[in-house]
Amino acid sequence: MRNTWITVLVFVVSALVLSVPVFAHHGAAAYDISKNITVTGTVTAFEYVNPHVLISIDVKTPSGKVEQWKGELTSPNRLSRAGWTKSTIKPGDQLSMTGGPAKSGATTMWINKLSKNGEEIQLGGGE
Repeated sequence: MRNTWITVLVFVVSALVLSVPVFAHHGAAAYDISKNITVTGTVTAFEYVNPHVLISIDVKTPSGKVEQWKGELTSPNRLSRAGWTKSTIKPGDQLSMTGGPAKSGATTMWINKLSKNGEEIQLGGGE
C-alpha cells in the first residue's frame, strides 16, 4: 500500500513539474500593445503553425530600402474559427499589418488589424 502512495506522489509531482512550461506562455508580452503602427508590403512567408501564426512581409521604406517585417497572430485554431485556412495568405499578396510594435525595436509586431489587397481580414476577436 505504501509503495502505491509513493508511486502516486511521484507521478503527481512529476506531472506538476513538467506542466510548468505551459504556464510560462506570455502571448503578446514582447509587444507594446498600447501603440499601433502600420506597415504595408508583399508577403514573403506565411506560417500557419502553433502556437502563433506568423506572417513575413517585405516593406519598402521611403528611402527605397527593403525591410523584412514579421507579424504574429493568435493560434491557427482561433483563426480557423474565423474562416482562415493555410491558403488565406500567400506569398506575393499585398498586406497592411497594424499592431503593437516589438518593445525591443525589432521589425516585428503583434497584429490587431490586417488588410489583404485593401480588404480587411477578420481575425476572430480576442486580439
